[in-house]
This record gives sequence, C-alpha cells and structure tokens, in this order.
Amino acid sequence: MYNMQAVIRKSINNATIQFDRLGYISNNLANYNTAAYKASGFEQLLREDGYVDGAIRKKTAQGSIRVTENPLDIAISGEGYIPVVSEDGEVQYTRDGAMKVGKGGYLVTLDDWMIGDGIKIPANSYKIEIRPNGDVMNYDKAGSLPEKIGTIPIVQFDNPEALEQGHNNKVVFNDESGIPKLSKEENIRQYATEISNVNVYDELNNLMRLNTSMIASVNLMKVADDMYNKAINLNQ
Repeated sequence: MYNMQAVIRKSINNATIQFDRLGYISNNLANYNTAAYKASGFEQLLREDGYVDGAIRKKTAQGSIRVTENPLDIAISGEGYIPVVSEDGEVQYTRDGAMKVGKGGYLVTLDDWMIGDGIKIPANSYKIEIRPNGDVMNYDKAGSLPEKIGTIPIVQFDNPEALEQGHNNKVVFNDESGIPKLSKEENIRQYATEISNVNVYDELNNLMRLNTSMIASVNLMKVADDMYNKAINLNQ
C-alpha cells in the first residue's frame, strides 16, 4: 500500500510540473507578436527519488530584425539589453527598442519607462539620429550640425539565460545571471525593431507532445487510485 501511495504522489507531482510547462508554452505562443520577446524554455529534470523538477531558461537567440519608418525605433544586433527605469525608480532591462517621446520630452518605452539615465529630446528637434554606439544626435534644422543629447546604454550579462521575467517585456537580473555590465559593442540599428524569437512550429510540437504526456499521467493516476481503493477494500 505504501508503494501505491508513492506512485500516486509522484504522478501528482509529475502532472503538476507538466501543467507548469503548459503555462510557459502557452505564454510563448501568446507573445509570438511581441517585439523582442525571448521565449522561455522549460526543462524537466528527473531527481534521484523519482520526482520531477522544472528549470526555466530564457532562449536568448537573436530574433529577426524588422525595418520600420520610425526614427525612435532601434534594434540590438547581437547580445545586450537596454536599461529602463520606471516612474518609481525601479530598473529593469529590455530588448524592445520601440520608443517614443514621453513626459517632459524624455525618451521612453511604449509603456513609459525612461531609457537609461534620461535622454531629453528638444521640442524644436528637426531630426533624431541614433548611432550604432547608442549616441543620440539631434539636428535643429536641415543642414545643421548634429548635437549629442545623450547615449542609449547597452548592458550585457554573463549568463543571460538565467534572467528572470520582469514587468511586461522586461527582465531582471539575479545571482545566477550576474550583474549588468556596460557593453562597448556598436550594435544598435535605427529604424528597426527585433521581433520575438518564438518558433511557432517548435512550440506547437512541444504542446502536442505535452498533451500526450499529460493524458498518460492522468490515466496512470486513475489506475493507481483504483488499485489503491481495491487494496483498502480487501483489507476491510
């Protein structure tokens, strides 16, 4: 009877892990059209005691670059994240380079997080140029010389796969990912954004395989439960 209880407990544990994995697959598919979204990989790990654990890893592969007509759109080609700051002073990191001019003329994300330490766009700006190294140059009028008004910083992490999900399309670092380090690479592209790196076909394949596994786990629990109840009745 003890062994039967152990089978049921392990089956419940395994089914719970599979439901967690289903949540991450569903979230990946839901964010297929989210700019620069990085898919989450869910790895199932079998412990020595027969129970299953799950480990979450960010898939940091580069998404495709999409050309836009917005001068405030940028894409990071290669590694790196943009530090952004909320109105409450919280710092997180993103690869979503779709920007706008926010309150006070400052450059912000589409959900109003400030870019870097704050880059103020002049009210009379004629043209904005964002160079590969992140320097933001302002032109007062046609034919005028550019003036540097700030720099969009790019940071890197020793282990970006370990970054944790933050607000919306942002991440936060932890001990495993390492602290952010300022990058010296010139890998910013203006008039472009990065699309998500979600592979729909892989995610759908994972979903079908997971569905089969979940059905098998539920059926196993039903069989074990029936055998457990029969064993109790025999003892009575």
